[in-house]
Amino acid sequence: MKRIPHKIASYTLRSFFLIGLVAYVSCKDEKQELKEIRSNNEKINVVYVLADDLGYGDLSCYNPNGKIPTENLDKLAAEGMKFTDAHTSSSVCTPTRYGILTGRYNWRSSLKSGVLTGTSKALISSKRTTVASLLKNEGYHTAFIGKWHLGWNWGEKENGLEIGEGWSPDDYEGIDFSKPITNSPNSLGFTYAYGHSGSLDMAPYVYVENEKVTAQPNRATVDTSKYGWWREGPTGADFIHEEVTPNFFKKSIEYIKARSKAKQPFFLYLALPSPHTPILPTKEWQGKSALNPYGDFVMMIDTYMGQLVSALKNAGIEKNTLVIFTSDNGCSPQADYVELASKGHNPSYLYRGHKADIYEGGHRVPFIVKWPEVIKPNSVATKTICTTDLMATLADILNLDLKDNEGEDSFSMLPLFKSEKANAYKRELTVHHSINGSFAIRKGEWKLIFCPGSGGWSDPKPNAEETKRLPKFQLYNLEKDPQEKNNEIANYPEIAEELHILMKQILENGRSTPGEKQKNEFPMDGSQWQQINAITGT
Repeated sequence: MKRIPHKIASYTLRSFFLIGLVAYVSCKDEKQELKEIRSNNEKINVVYVLADDLGYGDLSCYNPNGKIPTENLDKLAAEGMKFTDAHTSSSVCTPTRYGILTGRYNWRSSLKSGVLTGTSKALISSKRTTVASLLKNEGYHTAFIGKWHLGWNWGEKENGLEIGEGWSPDDYEGIDFSKPITNSPNSLGFTYAYGHSGSLDMAPYVYVENEKVTAQPNRATVDTSKYGWWREGPTGADFIHEEVTPNFFKKSIEYIKARSKAKQPFFLYLALPSPHTPILPTKEWQGKSALNPYGDFVMMIDTYMGQLVSALKNAGIEKNTLVIFTSDNGCSPQADYVELASKGHNPSYLYRGHKADIYEGGHRVPFIVKWPEVIKPNSVATKTICTTDLMATLADILNLDLKDNEGEDSFSMLPLFKSEKANAYKRELTVHHSINGSFAIRKGEWKLIFCPGSGGWSDPKPNAEETKRLPKFQLYNLEKDPQEKNNEIANYPEIAEELHILMKQILENGRSTPGEKQKNEFPMDGSQWQQINAITGT
């Protein structure tokens, strides 16, 4: 064995010592900074805005080649932090919303694939801690405004008619709209709740405020146009589809103004129904993007976001308010990708797939955070985060310890608000989920997909003839191949095996955070959980 020359050895030891010292000092400084944030006696306000079906590439601050001007959201990013590797827990609506509010992967619930409808019963148990109930217990005034899409229980008529599944015009005949709803957002910690039950293309079309319908249905409406379509169903006397998004922003701005005058901190969850179908830009925005109605709709949302942020500033609470803007999944093909592409715009930017898919375009989303007291302007974070991370982040800010059955898949983003290289940020693994219940797991640059195709709506679709000729699993190096073109499963079997084992552990432990083992729920229809067969081998 060769001896290392004394001078080289001495230099090497000094280098290791200096590196260790720098790491120690850095870690110590990081802990001190986090301690100072947590010890702030003044509780922050929180505004969480969730767009619906907005693509990663739809904001110009994310897509240098994008054709939709989004100056207000670009400004929000410039004034705060832009996350470039943010993901929803699912590539469709309902599951992602479940994950945001519970800090738990959606597939641990009884919903193993697909989404709920406007008549579905409540998905979240009133016994489960949500972000809203957590903050309410800490003295917060909590509000939900917008699209719920997590189910609640409608009042039922005593005529023997059952409430249908929500896909057919006659599924609503068993609903008594004069009765209050139960298992509502108010049951899950929201002091104030105002919104509609499903997506804006899912009946019934009525506003519900604190468990009561604001106006009884007086007609049935339907739209069959290319962009503005919605299913036929009962419609409230005060419900006009074109005015829903403006109405939710108006309500939110009024809420901010009112709560800014109170000493009590507040949490506002504004869940937009847009730019999801029906794609309905109001008259003043029609044609503004020079693309199509979808581009116009995104511009409209951007303008309203500017008004919302201005309301915080005008109320004098901007500095002490944490604002988060993101989307519930990737852009839908309803936006017409072909038409947009012909004009040079790709809602998924350079990523493969779109809403519903296991590919990056399905769940990689814009994620912008502004908190003037903590986050430096023009900050960029490249670490992988998930929308389930809200609960742990807020608990960390308030210096709260989560119980073992709270936020099982939630990691605090607070360290990243101070430094992109934060050692205290603990997420190492992230699980993705598609509309048909297919899984993927991400660690660093590697992503293992447990199905042969998209698991969603893009080609190759689930059970398509083409998938029978493809490898059972897919492995991609996102650093070298962000477009997921080259399946490396045959070249790196050891990496695939490692990720496979880690996925089994996350599944079996009922959590991905440290803590006692938890149970996953059974499928709501009483069937077998077929989608895990690819992971467990059963």
